[in-house]
Formats: sequence, structure tokens, C-alpha cells
Amino acid sequence: MSLRRNPAIPQLEGKVALVTGAGRGLGSGIAEAFVGAGVKVCAADVDEDDMAASFRGTEGKGTRLLTVPLDVADHEMFDDVVGRVVDEWGRLDVLVHAAAIMPVISLDDTSHEFWWHELRIHLGGLFNGAKAVRDAMRAQGGGHIISVASRAGFFAYPNGVAYCVGKHGLEGFTKSLAIEWMPYNIAVNTMGPGSGKRIKPTGMTLAQAAQVPEDVRSGWTDPTELGEGFVWLAGQPPGRFTGLCFDAGMVADAVAAEGWDFDFAPGKVTPDPKDMHSRWEWQEQWEREERHRQRPGGGR
Repeated sequence: MSLRRNPAIPQLEGKVALVTGAGRGLGSGIAEAFVGAGVKVCAADVDEDDMAASFRGTEGKGTRLLTVPLDVADHEMFDDVVGRVVDEWGRLDVLVHAAAIMPVISLDDTSHEFWWHELRIHLGGLFNGAKAVRDAMRAQGGGHIISVASRAGFFAYPNGVAYCVGKHGLEGFTKSLAIEWMPYNIAVNTMGPGSGKRIKPTGMTLAQAAQVPEDVRSGWTDPTELGEGFVWLAGQPPGRFTGLCFDAGMVADAVAAEGWDFDFAPGKVTPDPKDMHSRWEWQEQWEREERHRQRPGGGR
């Protein structure tokens, strides 16, 4: 990894991010993008060999990067990593849940053990992460939780039951927790890599990627470019966007065209503006109903 320096984003000055699944692919690109934007980053992954390969050459780059082993399915290990980050840097502003596996396997061939293994990473990892960062983010007055989304969270395909359920679950978790944690100024969103963007497949190790023909690898999008979409979202005030799903490729394109403070419009950040508007409408409806319930005689 080369720690590319991007123009500083004032809102991210002094901020700290934890990126899971950072040993390869999109996760490592997200981590690099945050470091490049001047954010202190803890990059975590269950595969220490991939971590060592991805972040080789970063020694001596100062105190902006910390790499740690983490199995996101282990809540005690997640708590320990968050504690280490807060001890090291005094805060934690952004959690990016990028850890994932992407099996292509039929339900007939899916064992009970593998089913729960998949969900412990996708949903369990997000649950464990949210619980782990909760106290630190509330104490400092807010933060961001961003999960890596997928078209599999909205659509389906054969031989993908476990993966689709995991990604659908991320969207439901996000929409619900976003409302629940609004009072704490903690934004909870998802962001997909981008329609038409091709990156190294989820779950492919660096060694496996090296065996892919060069003409195929040359067509993969640089994950650090997509990581800039996550950097932009983390640079927004937590109260501005929550419970939404963004497209990293589209956000990165908007940043490249107009700068980090581009003029926001749903059509610039998601291929499905109707979904974004429907989520806003539901949040507004919930807030109206909540205000009614809190009035004397409003009931519950």
C-alpha cells in the first residue's frame, strides 16, 4: 500500500476510524483512503497474512495507521480492539464494517455451520461493532457507522441465499438503528461499491488474486478510489444523513468532478433516489408520530 495523501477535509481533522475487513479488496482501499485524508486509522482483519501484505511498506509513516487482528464474529475481541483504539487516540469517530465472505453455494449445499458462520460475519459483525463503539461515540457526542452494502441487499440471485440474507439484514439493521440512535448524533448508513464498478471479489485472498489473468485484474477498479466515497460520508455531520444507502462509485465521481463539498443531490450518490426518498419519508413519519406520542395524552 502507498499512503496517498488527499486534500484534507476540515471536518475530519483529528478524527479516528476503524475499518474491518481491511486486509484485502475494498476494505483495504477504504482504510487507505481514510489515511490519505489525514484520518487516524485502525485497519483490522481476521487474516493477518493479508494485512501484512496489504500494508507492507507503511512502516515509519507516523502514527496515522494501526493494524490489528480481528474476528468480527467475536464480540469480546471487537470490544478489545475498540478499547485499544480509544486508549491509543482518545476517540473513535467512524466504524466501517467491510468484513464479509461471498460464497456461491446453493441452499442444498449450505451446512448449518456455514449458514451461521456467514451471518455471524455479516450481521453479527455489525451488531458486535455497533455495541463495541456505542459508549465511545455517545461520550464524544456522535459518530458514523457505515456498512458495505451490495445489490444482494436489494435483489437476489441463485446460489446466494446466505449472502443475500446477510446483505438484506444489513439494510434492515441500518434503517432501524439509525432511528434509534438519532438522539445520540450517531449516523448509521450503508454504502455499496458502485454500479458497474468491478473490484477484486469479496473473499478472494491476495494470493488468489495474483493468479487471476492480468487482463482481468487490469479491469478492476482501484478500491482506494471507491474508498473516497466512504471518506466523504464520514466527513458529513452525523445529523445530515442516516439510515440511507449510498453508492461509493457515484460519490467518488461527484467528488472528482466538483470537490469534497459538491452540491448534494440524491441522483449523484445513489442509483435509486426513490429508495433514498422513501427512507427519508419513513424517518419523518416516525419523528412526527414520536412527537405525538410524547405530548400529554399522546399515548404509546
